[in-house]
Amino acid sequence: MAKEKKMVEAITSMDEDFAQWYTDIVKKAELSDYSSVKGCMIIKPAGYAIWENIRNELDKRFKATGVENVYLPMFIPESLLEKEKDHVEGFAPEVAWVTQGGLEPLQERMCVRPTSETLFCDFYAHDVHSYRDLPRNYNQWASVVRWEKTTRPFLRSREFLWQEGHTAHATAEEAQERTEMMLNVYADLCEDFLAIPVIRGRKTDKEKFAGAEATYTIESLMHDGKALQSGTSHNFGDGFAKAFNIQYLDKDNKLKYVHQTSWGMTTRMVGAIIMVHGDNNGLVLPPKVAPTQVMIVPIQQAKEGVLDKAFEVKEVLSNFRVKVDDSDKSPGWKFSESEMRGIPVRVEIGPRDIAENQAVLVRRDTHEKITVSLDEIAAKVGELLETIHHDMFERAKAHRDSHTYVATTLDEMKEIAENKPGFIKAMWCGNQECEDKLKEVVGVTSRCIPFNQEHLADTCVCCGKPATKMVYWGKAY
Repeated sequence: MAKEKKMVEAITSMDEDFAQWYTDIVKKAELSDYSSVKGCMIIKPAGYAIWENIRNELDKRFKATGVENVYLPMFIPESLLEKEKDHVEGFAPEVAWVTQGGLEPLQERMCVRPTSETLFCDFYAHDVHSYRDLPRNYNQWASVVRWEKTTRPFLRSREFLWQEGHTAHATAEEAQERTEMMLNVYADLCEDFLAIPVIRGRKTDKEKFAGAEATYTIESLMHDGKALQSGTSHNFGDGFAKAFNIQYLDKDNKLKYVHQTSWGMTTRMVGAIIMVHGDNNGLVLPPKVAPTQVMIVPIQQAKEGVLDKAFEVKEVLSNFRVKVDDSDKSPGWKFSESEMRGIPVRVEIGPRDIAENQAVLVRRDTHEKITVSLDEIAAKVGELLETIHHDMFERAKAHRDSHTYVATTLDEMKEIAENKPGFIKAMWCGNQECEDKLKEVVGVTSRCIPFNQEHLADTCVCCGKPATKMVYWGKAY
């Protein structure tokens, strides 16, 4: 018991210190480790397996919309990066530069890609000639480097994994359609696969991607009331096309500029899963993304027939991602370890269960125990995994909704921001001066202008002038 107690005590309570609770789970669930490369992380098998499942599901959804995968170099010549002024200014503080190759200084320094817009633009300028070449719906799975000052595993590191989609279209309408389509792919993945509810909307001009005409986002709320930007989709219009001279000959035999989009989701979603669903016993994984969905724990496994029956049950459950913990640890330790790793369903089976042709299913999310017949175990596990996903989503949604507040005055907004962590819905006049003031005085940033608009008041929460939009505000990671 001492070991089991120590394992749980190793996690700081989220109510005591949320940041430390997060770090404890990352370490104790063995998702990642610190690297000797400052600001970078080692993604361990348990963490990488979660990302693999996200990646594989996203890749399947991308391809269903006509997207193809490509791969471009990780180095970008400085002259190429500087072709789009707003873009280079937006990324300049985070760029890592390579100035020497082997023993010789480079004639032109190169940056390690912080994102690949310029490389794709250079590629499209040589690859697109006619309207018959369009659209180009490409995606790249890669790592990028951004020299962050403050880092935290999965949420913010100097190198991270992601996908970046880059498309080129004949018309502005097609580009807008693709931009919204990919945002909805992200939103559906979060809700249907990760059990994370999101707010869909557009970023303000201040918060949009450098060089974009418009940026759209999905925003989710973490357990501590902070927001997390969980996926973005950008409409570039023809701005990059003009900077890089990406033209095509249309059906009317005239040269026209393409319209482009870009969209991305990263390994920070592993952090989102922890902070939306985790508890003081460790990780809680939604069933669809869990690398192991079912862990079978044999009780008194040294007794004749117990291990054999456990592996029989594994065969019966072979349609799920299932394992048997046949290590020589105590059952109590195995229970704690299974909980720490967030495995959705634990199956307990011992001599008494075998005699009665049954097993005990234990839900990770609620700790509820359900006794089931071994004749029905496959069907019952399938139903239980669906129920767990549904319940996790509903709990996360209820938490978000109960931590979403309305402010109609600046004083009201300040009081909420200081005492009630969460989203704040408030009206805005559309001027950046008010957006800047709210960040300075209230300590919140605009998260998004939601597609589903509400009329909360006639005037801006900051200046009192006529309001044009309802905005979600909040503190964010």
